Amino acid sequence: MSILTRSEILSHIDSGGLTFTPALDQFQIQPHAIDLRLGYKFLIPRNWTVDEKGRRAIKMAIDDVDAHREQFDEVQLQPGQYFELLPNEFVIGTSLERIELNSMNLMAILFPRTSTNRRGIDLSLSGIIDTGYKGHLIFPMKNEAGDQVIRVYPGERVCQVIFQELNQPLTPEEAKLHGLTAAKYSESGSQGFKLDKDDERQMLVSGKLDELKSQFGL
Repeated sequence: MSILTRSEILSHIDSGGLTFTPALDQFQIQPHAIDLRLGYKFLIPRNWTVDEKGRRAIKMAIDDVDAHREQFDEVQLQPGQYFELLPNEFVIGTSLERIELNSMNLMAILFPRTSTNRRGIDLSLSGIIDTGYKGHLIFPMKNEAGDQVIRVYPGERVCQVIFQELNQPLTPEEAKLHGLTAAKYSESGSQGFKLDKDDERQMLVSGKLDELKSQFGL
């Protein structure tokens, strides 16, 4: 696979094989990458609740699937507002742009911008954007600037995408198939941040790795 240059990316945009909504501006187009801007929506893990026992901490057990799916509060900012990332706070950010990879021979990889990391914001990601993907992108953000509060504004360029052409195009059916079923990430609020397939996870938790490999072998 080869990494697309600026002119090749623009050619895919012109042909409709690659789309961004809202449209890109000149600041975002790099020699062989596209900078993405921070969106208005943030998801914040809830770490406490009030019930009949009082105010108590929520324990985020890693194997508690249902708790993880519902354990985010959504913050939707308006134009002109900012988001302050508290010391050591972890949140989920979203891209301003909705991206569509319509060309079936095109995939992409998401990276943080170095300028974002230099501010003390850890975007610990380098994720694959699959062929045929349509939607906003999500990424973890953590304040690692000691006891400093970091203020971010929707519209800031925080991460970048490089695009690669596959050696041969995929069919739509092939592009949708991730393991046994469709891709696990979607755009439906906190429901879009799912753990691995439940049947797979339950077998791993139960120590049935050999059974899993036998049952689901290629």
